[in-house]
Amino acid sequence: MAFILQPLPYAYDALEPYMSEKTLGFHHDKHHATYVATLNTLVKETEFANKSLEEIVLATYNEASKTSIFNNAAQVWNHTFFWNCMKPNGGGQPSGILAEKLNHSFGSFDRFATEFKSAGATQFGSGYVWLVLDQDQLKVVITGNATNPLVNQQIPLLTCDVWEHAYYLDYQNRRSDFLQSFLQHLVNWEFVIQQLQMHQLAHA
Repeated sequence: MAFILQPLPYAYDALEPYMSEKTLGFHHDKHHATYVATLNTLVKETEFANKSLEEIVLATYNEASKTSIFNNAAQVWNHTFFWNCMKPNGGGQPSGILAEKLNHSFGSFDRFATEFKSAGATQFGSGYVWLVLDQDQLKVVITGNATNPLVNQQIPLLTCDVWEHAYYLDYQNRRSDFLQSFLQHLVNWEFVIQQLQMHQLAHA
């Protein structure tokens, strides 16, 4: 079972001016595509050939001999999740159950936003900033390189990719500005709410 490069859920220019067509095309068609192709090569005729991405990520995490498999599998998963975390005319503040849980966990949406932006801006080197469900609490966490919250038994709800190729063509070294634009104009809160509800239904 070969993995395939999932198409973007919107047009390449749909997130402009906050993420340019050039950045999105380069990021999806070069970086994401390379992770998919490399993963297929690495797992061919191995015990992982018929496993899901999630199964591969969990089975290869912290296994020195399988670092390349982990990195590529996690990056395929991370990128697909990241694309779905954005939409045209997104951003702003969520409502309903997610707004309630953000208020409960952080005190207010503004406090969540401040913590999310600060965490993403201060992540040293490449990585991701996430909103996760940990037990029954929402938390902001950062991960380096390809690592994602699945390996820590946390439920990812939202992520922003802070590898330089995610923003450098549009924002240069202004990662904080990219994170601000992400929250204000790009986040697909409906997708985030869907992740939360799916987990709650699975554990009802």
